[in-house]
Amino acid sequence: MDGNALIVESPADWRGPEIAARQDWIHPFSAAEIAELDAAHETARRRGRTLATLSAEDFPLPTLLPVFARALEALENGPGIQHFRGFPALDYPKEALRLIYWGIGKHLGTAVSQSRDGDLLGDVRDFGVDIRTPTGRGYRSKQELVFHADSCDVVGLMVLRTAREGGLSKVASSVAVHNEIARRRPDLLDVLYRPFHWSWQGQEAPGDPPFYLQPIFSRHLGRLSCRYIRAHIESAQRFPEVPRLASEQVEAMDLLDAIVGDENFHLSMMFEPGDIQLLNNHVCLHARTAFEDWPEPDRKRHLLRMWLSVANSRELGPPMSAIYRDRRAGVLRGGFPTRTGSHRYETPGGAG
Repeated sequence: MDGNALIVESPADWRGPEIAARQDWIHPFSAAEIAELDAAHETARRRGRTLATLSAEDFPLPTLLPVFARALEALENGPGIQHFRGFPALDYPKEALRLIYWGIGKHLGTAVSQSRDGDLLGDVRDFGVDIRTPTGRGYRSKQELVFHADSCDVVGLMVLRTAREGGLSKVASSVAVHNEIARRRPDLLDVLYRPFHWSWQGQEAPGDPPFYLQPIFSRHLGRLSCRYIRAHIESAQRFPEVPRLASEQVEAMDLLDAIVGDENFHLSMMFEPGDIQLLNNHVCLHARTAFEDWPEPDRKRHLLRMWLSVANSRELGPPMSAIYRDRRAGVLRGGFPTRTGSHRYETPGGAG
């Protein structure tokens, strides 16, 4: 098998040291842009809008709209990563930051549910959750998170507070990882294009099986897409109906993990309060080191997370349809179905 024939040409094929030396994916907020965000927040507040009632029109950002349009273009047709820096988050109460971030999200896409509880604006904090349990979710833990992709087009994080120690963010190009596997072991790349059994981790709709089938890599209309959460694949092994992982499946995931964990392939960065990180999950994998928090409640590490369905995202083929709903006929894509039939904008205990 000729591995070179499997290599995908894409602007999203980058390595850590290369992207670290670039500035095209970083946008520092100017004083005028911060003032515009302040004015938009005041408009929304004056109109009595809440997170549940806010619209894009209630949060006017005429200067920033072209900036966000370029960000969406870079996410889909560029490196797949966009970072906004310099918003003075420590100068604002957290409730104001929630509304500001939610208002920004209204101009980027449509938030989809991050859990069976209908979370649209998730609080990324240490809630004492153990991610090794069958229903453990990484954003509720202080444990290390290995490289993975979330279940949406774009994941966005806004940093309110950072940890006393640790919590380093890591990002890698899944396109670069794909191409490296093609060069080294094209036979194992073929394995990653075949379906794996995944656990829903308790997020399945009522009456649905607790597992589903999906490959790690897929191509549709010339675009490569990746979804990878090894813990969910291994978690599915607890179900007796699921076939045991084949040796070549384990070997293929081991190789993927080794490549993405190589410092030559991923970018490491420490967040600062006010940072906003946007990642295209179809072409990026992300991870986080473990962290230790401050003892004071208001100083504890706290990020806000949105999962966004964005209008310019690629069409996904049938292999990915188990987890992503297609956007044909304007249907939103990504996220988990809410069992309550409603949505919430704050994780209980997450306000801090």
